[in-house]
Amino acid sequence: MSLINTEVKPFKATAFVNGEFVDVTEADMKGQWSIFFFYPADFTFVCPTELGDLADNYAEFKKLGVEIYSVSTDTHFTHKAWHDSSETIGKLQYPMIADPTLRISRNFEVLIEEVGLAERGTFVVDPDGKIQIVEINAGNIGRNAEELLRKVKAAQYVRANPNEVCPAKWKEGEETLAPSLDLVGKI
Repeated sequence: MSLINTEVKPFKATAFVNGEFVDVTEADMKGQWSIFFFYPADFTFVCPTELGDLADNYAEFKKLGVEIYSVSTDTHFTHKAWHDSSETIGKLQYPMIADPTLRISRNFEVLIEEVGLAERGTFVVDPDGKIQIVEINAGNIGRNAEELLRKVKAAQYVRANPNEVCPAKWKEGEETLAPSLDLVGKI
């Protein structure tokens, strides 16, 4: 079963953000766009490149009203230690959610049960708490924050314009499509 258009399941977790430990629940996302960015583990190789890429583009996401939540099965203490010891991770301003109980990873169906780690899963959640974009990458393939920005803009556009769709490679400001019988077989 697809997670598209399903509501984020209830959870409560501790996150490390801006030098503090804070509680986070699914209710914190309501009313705003959110990205859940799962990664296997702190102190690894591909993960800091991805989280750093998100940090470099964080201001752009915030301009769109999007909050980013990075999630791994590490503890919030491990997140703090990584943040304090890595120049790349030290620039993160978004919450790093700890999922040592594996509940959130299971809820999003990205848990690798036999090792207790999360797949590289990206989920874009709309202001109603419903998942609009799902992307899962193999552990050795990093993601691209600029492409994620493009997808978020497309998701926001179609939410605001429900009678239109965004074609492949659509970028903000480009032409969209209005599905109709007149378009069938003409694209």
